[in-house]
Amino acid sequence: MYGMLLESVQHFVQLEFGERVWNRALIATQCKHNVFNTHQQYPDSLIPDLAAALAEITGKQYDYFMIFFGRCFVRFFSNFGYDEMIRATGRYFCDFLQSVDNIHLQMRFTYRKMKSPSMQVTDIDQNGATLIYRSNRTGFSKYLMGQLMEIAKEIYDSDLKVRIVDSINDSAGGTAGPIELSSKSALKSVVVKFRLDFDNAEYVENCMRMKSHPSQLSLKPVTTEMLLELFPFGMILNNEMKIVAAGNNLIESWSSNNDNKHPNELIGSKITKYFKLRRPTGIVFDFTNVTQLQAVLFEIQLIRSKNSASAKGLVRTESGKNFRPISSSGGNSDGIDNEGDTVAIVNEVGTSLNFKRRGSQGIKSILLKGEMRFLKEINMLVFLCSPLINNLDEMSEMSLFLNDLNFHGLSREMVFSGFKHYSRLDLMCEREEQRAEELETSLSLADSWKKQGDELLYSMIPRSVADRIKNGQDPLATCQSFEEVTVIFAEIQEQSYASDAIQSAMNTVNTLNAAFSAFDELIQSPMAYKVETVGKVYMAVSGAPDVNPLHMQTVADLSLQMLYSIKNLNIEGVSVKIGFHTGPVVAGIVGLKVPRYCLFGDTVNTASRMESSSESNKIQVSGQTAKKLKKLGYKLTYRGLVTVKGKGEMETFWLDEGPNEDYASRKRSGSGLKNKIKNMLNGN
Repeated sequence: MYGMLLESVQHFVQLEFGERVWNRALIATQCKHNVFNTHQQYPDSLIPDLAAALAEITGKQYDYFMIFFGRCFVRFFSNFGYDEMIRATGRYFCDFLQSVDNIHLQMRFTYRKMKSPSMQVTDIDQNGATLIYRSNRTGFSKYLMGQLMEIAKEIYDSDLKVRIVDSINDSAGGTAGPIELSSKSALKSVVVKFRLDFDNAEYVENCMRMKSHPSQLSLKPVTTEMLLELFPFGMILNNEMKIVAAGNNLIESWSSNNDNKHPNELIGSKITKYFKLRRPTGIVFDFTNVTQLQAVLFEIQLIRSKNSASAKGLVRTESGKNFRPISSSGGNSDGIDNEGDTVAIVNEVGTSLNFKRRGSQGIKSILLKGEMRFLKEINMLVFLCSPLINNLDEMSEMSLFLNDLNFHGLSREMVFSGFKHYSRLDLMCEREEQRAEELETSLSLADSWKKQGDELLYSMIPRSVADRIKNGQDPLATCQSFEEVTVIFAEIQEQSYASDAIQSAMNTVNTLNAAFSAFDELIQSPMAYKVETVGKVYMAVSGAPDVNPLHMQTVADLSLQMLYSIKNLNIEGVSVKIGFHTGPVVAGIVGLKVPRYCLFGDTVNTASRMESSSESNKIQVSGQTAKKLKKLGYKLTYRGLVTVKGKGEMETFWLDEGPNEDYASRKRSGSGLKNKIKNMLNGN
């Protein structure tokens, strides 16, 4: 679907329900678009998905929002002047209903990839009408109801009530269309029958008055021969949809595109044998359906023969009474070239049709556009049509000339006008397509930059906290207290062998980069979070900002992995001091420029003292934390009493190994701690 539909939804949802509700709906539907472009195409599923999300957020019904979206579209397209187009269709709401398909045809010039539904009015009475809706999309019947009710109210000042009488293959909340289980696996057409209740008495009265007017009753009958002279591409069909008469130009074009068929074969054959219905879509092309669609424009395409050889036909001799067969080479049986000879065709209604055969065959099928009118006097249909031609190039492709077109119509003027403005329009279309491509490229770059910005933000602030801030929550409201977390500090120690101070600083930077990068690879979110690095000190926490019931085991394993990774780097003179402690903390965002997620409390200070008073390539743990780790099976060695600044003497322990195995074997086989934590978080 085009972006204009989604623009209308966004505008009125924000207007009536607020920006916050709209943003929540976008998040719920995982929609990546914050702005919709009028002429850009988007997935059909967005409309029903947004309706379902808004229904869940607001507590209203899903059908309410689908009808609301339809009303929004009618209110919104007035900004583009489309309400004037609807007003111009007729004086009455019923005139509009009968012209919907024609409006969609005109809209295709602006929205070339539009997949418009087909709508036909069948039964009309003083209290309303019956509307048949056909589409390849399912789930949009309520959306159409909203459009019709808003158009009736705002443009025709009429109170419209709509109800669904019957529906086929229509499923609420879906857009893919039901799949037909056949060999071709084609999509079934969605068909919905609506009953529209509104005051239609004035329209019905006007129709009856026009039919009974004396000027209409005094008209003399017109012969079919005269009718087909006025419409040389027209045809007359009986109640079996067989062609009983056709215009000269139609027979000539049919013969040019079916060189292997005798021209007389067209008369008396079913229309579906040589022609394909292009518009309206989704209907059965039979006599009953066509008689009910008197105000709908039909498009019928001539089916080209696969055999491109010249036709075998009959040419009339000079006397006009005898006929000779035409050879496959294009000449007659006497070896005379028949190019330009006149062929006589007599149709079933007694009209004699003479035309010249062309030797050339076009490369494009002729598309006929016009009305199907029911002739009550003879119980037949007449197709009053003209070829649909855009420019002179298409005429040559169809093997047509200007003299073939109706004199009384505007076909010739349209062709010349199209030829005159074709280059200018083509250039404008190319420019618009180029701008559209540039816009798509810009949008892709914007999405890429947004992702990079998000990644940068998530590297500074935890994802869960950053998402709350992006959704409009006050940064101060993100401040949280945690009853128990485990904080770890690790300090890189090195011996400098460079005599030059600059070289020594460069070595330090390279060493810290290698060590901290190795530590970063060990951090597994959401089990652990890297808080910051200050100088040579690396700080991390488990249990905040995401709650981790096994935060102590996570940090214990992390410390062993850090120690192992430093040894594995095998950098001469480089070692690490590690210490951690468990307790309560308060965490929140600090600062406006380069904001950071910081931890506060005595637990942080104690963990920092455990690291500063530790020794190279050793892990020091507070006595409080050590007692809990012993119960979990970790191997620790009592260090003794250590004087800690601000705390006095504290009992501390060295962490040696994990439960029943050293770190190297745990890394190779996997401790399963990550899966255990995930199961606990999921309640398993």
